[in-house]
Amino acid sequence: MKDLIVYYSLEGNTEYVAGKISAATGADVVKLVPVKAYPDKGFAKFFWGGKSAVMAEKPELEDISADLSVYDRIIFGFPVWASNFAPPIRSFILENAEKLKGKKFAAYACQGGAGGEKALDKLAKCLGIEEFEHTAVFNDPKAKQSEDTDTQIDTFCKLFTTIVSAG
Repeated sequence: MKDLIVYYSLEGNTEYVAGKISAATGADVVKLVPVKAYPDKGFAKFFWGGKSAVMAEKPELEDISADLSVYDRIIFGFPVWASNFAPPIRSFILENAEKLKGKKFAAYACQGGAGGEKALDKLAKCLGIEEFEHTAVFNDPKAKQSEDTDTQIDTFCKLFTTIVSAG
């Protein structure tokens, strides 16, 4: 099975997890980059990010070069904004709706507070699926690195690896 990690990261937490998943599984990676960057500091970060998530905005994204037809599973990664997934993920899904049909999906959320489970539910609805193959919620995995968090990430990664036994 060929996997692709599609993620958006504002502060590096989601990118940190994407790198660990890719290193552990060999999955390819696509970083979503909005044409107009979100503020990443102070009140503006929370106001504009939260507003954008609550209003279900669809920011324009820079072009990606991945051929989605070669992937069996898409693993989405995103920061949680106002108990929702970050808007660049919505843009990607809507721009690629036809190409995503028939794929398997997994997702992980990175949060500083709460709302990860709600955000995952909203993402499943946006994708038109009942549930994901696998999900995980990580609390500031890069900003607050710990052995426990890295173990949680490793456990999530193992869900995507297939062990072939010689026999």
